[in-house]
Amino acid sequence: MEERTDWSRRAFLGTGALGVLGLAACGGGPAAPQVDVQVPQALLDQAAALRGGSVGMLSQKLYSEAANQALDRSLQAFAQATGTTVGNDLVSGDAGDMVAKMDADVKAGTNRDLAFMSDRRFVGQLHNLGHLTDVTDVVEEMRTLYGEPATEATNFCVFDGRWYAIPYHFIAFAMYLRKDWYEEKGLPLKPHYTWEELRDNALEVSDPAKRRFGWGLTVNRSGDANGFIANVINTYGGAIADNTGTKVVFNSPETVEAVAFIGDLYTNPKYSPMLPPGVGSWTDSSNNENWLARILGLTLNQFSVYADSKTKNNPVYANTHVFNGATGPAVDRPLTYGESNSFVVFKGAKNPDLAKLVAKFMVGGSALLGVAKEAPCLVNPAWDKVWDSDPYYTGGDPAFAALREQTRVRLPMTTRTGFAFPQAPSPGEQAATAAYLLTDMMQAVIQGTRPADAVASTHARIVQVFEQQGYRQ
Repeated sequence: MEERTDWSRRAFLGTGALGVLGLAACGGGPAAPQVDVQVPQALLDQAAALRGGSVGMLSQKLYSEAANQALDRSLQAFAQATGTTVGNDLVSGDAGDMVAKMDADVKAGTNRDLAFMSDRRFVGQLHNLGHLTDVTDVVEEMRTLYGEPATEATNFCVFDGRWYAIPYHFIAFAMYLRKDWYEEKGLPLKPHYTWEELRDNALEVSDPAKRRFGWGLTVNRSGDANGFIANVINTYGGAIADNTGTKVVFNSPETVEAVAFIGDLYTNPKYSPMLPPGVGSWTDSSNNENWLARILGLTLNQFSVYADSKTKNNPVYANTHVFNGATGPAVDRPLTYGESNSFVVFKGAKNPDLAKLVAKFMVGGSALLGVAKEAPCLVNPAWDKVWDSDPYYTGGDPAFAALREQTRVRLPMTTRTGFAFPQAPSPGEQAATAAYLLTDMMQAVIQGTRPADAVASTHARIVQVFEQQGYRQ
């Protein structure tokens, strides 16, 4: 398959037996935290027989360029210490065609050896295509070293009792509001709110004349919009599929009610003062940029925006209230359990043993610490004992304690309508979400389609996707 110009490539060549690489600051902005990346002796011993080998790797691009650079430096340290070559390409997880490209590569025999990506969004699809190698042996070895992985990983990385992905680093989800704006209006700061409370509070704190817009969420095609729409539907009691992940159940009264609620936010003139200019055409980076520009009162995101505000000394950091998310009529607590970027080893990998060794190196120790410090609270340990491996994870930020608890949350969470989240990994749901069927549905509602009709039409489109994945409806 021809080279893709949208994937940035880095190659790191092993030239010696160095076990440590100092990570110095590069480029402009604040100095990068100093981390000496050390390759443990046990891994050096395992790598001895693989000296001179090479692997190709794909990395789901992190929303922090400094973190991407730190990841590269960890790979460089590994390559130099082991005398191997590691080629690394960055790939966007929000382009909508990542799985299709990987599928084509594997079928053409041009695939990389390993990759890391969101387990919640992509691992099920790749497993369903038959492209992943069983890595249970690696996970069990790591359990003896690091304890248990994040609870969500046992849902998204395990199929028929076997592991097909290795948890790498945990990504928490949260919502953020401007606590100074809330305090000015006498509004409470709480661990969570209902969606209706957030809507009403957003309107209360808005003042377009002061460039204050209370609602920083979009329904335009983007990963953030997918997450927002799906979360509202789930908290209202709806779901794309049943708990087995095989039967489409989207067209329900609860889904229609949720879609009507979302549509009203963007079409009712009452709420126009709280909507920032251009929100209808936002991409995944837009809410980050507008939050950092200090014009939003609320947004939903991974901790990328929080990390940026901290590392860039943005005043919004001190005025940020982080909370777990929102509830709806079907739940009493937010459906928040995060995800992990997890390593997979592709079938047909040219050097699977070295690929597994790279994964084992990256998940803990200084290799992870260098990346985590460049993206505080965005890149977190996926394994329990790694949280205790360095004082940074216990005292580096006030949010760390809550983040660790999110890795331990008891699952599943059950709605009053009987859906248990996270549900079984569903290639159909992952594919339907990646195709932006939810955002297309909301665009139709905004343009005048009745919510019930939009939901019914989208249900039919989702059924087609499930049947393409081999799940007859």
